Amino acid sequence: MAKKQRTSLCYSAFVILTIIPFALSRSLVSSEHRVHYQKLDVKASMAKAEALFTLSPQMFKQEETETVTPSSSLSFTLHPRAAIVSPKDQDYATVTKSRLARDSTRVDSLTARLQLGLQNLTGLDFKPVDTSFGSEEIQAPVTSGARQGSGEYFTRIGVGQPVKQFYLVIDTGSDISWLQAEPCIDCYQQYDPVFNPGSSSTYRAVACNANQCNALRVSACSVNTCQYQVSYGDGSYTVGDLATETVSFGGGSNTIPNVALGCGHDNEGLFVGAAGLLGLGHGALSFPSQIKATSFSYCLVDRDSSSSSTLDFNTPRPSDSVLAPLVRNSRMNTFFYVGLTGISVGGNPIPVPESVFAVDGAGDGGIIVDSGTAVTRLQTQAYNSLRDAFIRLSQHLPRTTSFALFDTCYDLSSMTTATVPTLSFNFAGGKALKLHAQNYLIPVDSAGKFCFAFAPTSGPLSIIGNIQQQGTRVSYDLANNVVGFSPDKC
Repeated sequence: MAKKQRTSLCYSAFVILTIIPFALSRSLVSSEHRVHYQKLDVKASMAKAEALFTLSPQMFKQEETETVTPSSSLSFTLHPRAAIVSPKDQDYATVTKSRLARDSTRVDSLTARLQLGLQNLTGLDFKPVDTSFGSEEIQAPVTSGARQGSGEYFTRIGVGQPVKQFYLVIDTGSDISWLQAEPCIDCYQQYDPVFNPGSSSTYRAVACNANQCNALRVSACSVNTCQYQVSYGDGSYTVGDLATETVSFGGGSNTIPNVALGCGHDNEGLFVGAAGLLGLGHGALSFPSQIKATSFSYCLVDRDSSSSSTLDFNTPRPSDSVLAPLVRNSRMNTFFYVGLTGISVGGNPIPVPESVFAVDGAGDGGIIVDSGTAVTRLQTQAYNSLRDAFIRLSQHLPRTTSFALFDTCYDLSSMTTATVPTLSFNFAGGKALKLHAQNYLIPVDSAGKFCFAFAPTSGPLSIIGNIQQQGTRVSYDLANNVVGFSPDKC
């Protein structure tokens, strides 16, 4: 009887020990089923990279395609730089390294400006210029800026009377709009002829005691003419006279008078191709502030493409927008901070506290949406957690060596498509923006190397860059203090 009991106990123990691993296995399988994946079209991404070198800048030499609807809505075309400036004897890896080097200096510049604690212009007695558009809709075109080694996007606007057309870089991280102007003490090469103030009947120098001059952070006075200076921290700068001019759209048929612009006579930096910059920041001298825009939006096309999209003012955001709250930073009124609560990989949030993405009492930290930064930068703690989660769920992909600032890369040369874990930005209120696979796993050469398009930053400021924004309509609703993200709305 005792022997029979022992046999029974041993059998029971065997059954229990067999069931436990089986249960654990079922649990792991169940957990695996909860991971979300999507397809990356490797072949299509490589084809776009190769097509970069076949684009002809002449295809965009025709007059602009801004259209005016019966409701006075205007549209600027937004172009990638690749559509305007041709690469010269470069391969795709060289172009990518050049872009990333430019991008690193851009991030250093933004971080330096934050740490300098630029003055908050909100309290200054600056009144937006009177315009004939008020709260009516304005739209302009947007293009990608790939070929000169930057992720910048260009729009085309008319300046002066008679109207002259110029390509300007769009920049949500700057307030002052400016263009190179005669006489040139030092001007870099641009696509269009340099602006000549003497040939415009609507050019007016801004006086030293004017509100616009007082709103400048760095200014001087010469013969009662206000002089401005903007330094970008990456070695780029512009110095010249502050003036008001007429800005036009729709081939010059629709105009906005008295817009404050910098006429740069001494300019240097990495703006090659563009005539200057259109400042879309949150400050008092930004273009949206001057025209009293209640909102603006853009959709950034693929940086390697010849396609274009639009830059819109005072148009309703798409109804399916994923909304994120705009967060104010008293030390930096220019930047557009958003309320990011976390990031998910494979449908599961990474283990990073929400405070990592928040602005602290001293004005440090937080995360901004920036059109001029290419690669999304995260504080090291958040980046490491994000990268490790991605690697853990991508073990089926063949790893390869790092590339420039990218430390997580894969050899997809033998694949037509690849299965990758999903990635989402999570915002307050439980809203989530799911990114397409091509927004975070990108080609860096012509041989099939793809890299995880995020990077760490040693500074406190995090940045949502334009690679992650590509293909998404980003709407800045200034009246309601929210930013909307609408994928596939270019």
